[in-house]
Amino acid sequence: MKPRPAQRRSGERGFTLIEGMIAMVVLSIGLLAVSGMQAVALSRNVDANQLSQVTNLAGEMVERVRFNRASVTSYNGIDTANAATRPPATQPQARGDYDQWSTRLTQSGIAGMRGQVTVAALTPTALSQSQVTVRVNWVGGLLNRAVVMTTVVVPE
Repeated sequence: MKPRPAQRRSGERGFTLIEGMIAMVVLSIGLLAVSGMQAVALSRNVDANQLSQVTNLAGEMVERVRFNRASVTSYNGIDTANAATRPPATQPQARGDYDQWSTRLTQSGIAGMRGQVTVAALTPTALSQSQVTVRVNWVGGLLNRAVVMTTVVVPE
């Protein structure tokens, strides 16, 4: 004998409520995961933006040194965190490059920006080649970060 529809339903009372609650729990977990991914994506976007800005600023200083290659040694020891490392007035191009680069680092809006330049003679010294290293440090999030660019400069 075939059961009546009313009898079949009486044994399933509350089942739809449980299904609805389980669906809400699954949906809530999914939404929490999406919001967590959003926070990570935003953080990575900020990091990428800072890295791009810092890389451009380091590359800018490398180009300044290359342009003034005849006075490459005047850039040795530059440290924007220490004004005493500013090139002397006898080197106006290097001094101006220091001033402009220091200002651009400060105005970048990135916390803890510091630029350093080192110049070392390469062997054989008869070639008069110099290795120029430009390092930019900054505070990115909770970490100290750095970009280092190295190039070889040959005088004219």
